[in-house]
Amino acid sequence: MLRQMTVSGLTIDPFTNSPIMILKDVDSDKAVPIWIGLLEATAIASELENIKFSRPMTHDLLKIIMETMAIQVTRVEVCDLRDNTYFALIHLNREGQEVTIDARPSDAIALALRVKAPIYVAEVVIQKARRVDLSAKEAITTEDAKKWTEILEGLDPDDFGKYKM
Repeated sequence: MLRQMTVSGLTIDPFTNSPIMILKDVDSDKAVPIWIGLLEATAIASELENIKFSRPMTHDLLKIIMETMAIQVTRVEVCDLRDNTYFALIHLNREGQEVTIDARPSDAIALALRVKAPIYVAEVVIQKARRVDLSAKEAITTEDAKKWTEILEGLDPDDFGKYKM
């Protein structure tokens, strides 16, 4: 089962200083944190903030190429979580032909935001995300991992501010 999500915000992991993208279920209070790279966070934040650059950035360029080639992104899907790594698929359509491409969730979502495509997360990913092994993230202690897990499970999307570039 897939759940439609929105990007509710970006924040910084206080333990690793890595950006975290928070996806929020449109029909419930479920949220999924996904650790992403700084460049991808910047690409997502610039789109969320409607910041335009004088030259196309990578995801903007991809959007332009796809529009020129008459390729539509029908949806993106965060489909799996294995060994603390998230996996995503970009579903494309060109003249009725469906194609699915493997992608990092951050890239898939940065593209989805630009083309206004829906974002989905598999229910199994939501369940696995509740059990992400935070201790594997940059030498976090077991006590810190337990505390961080409690914090993540209790988060409300309003708890997050905008990611500052």
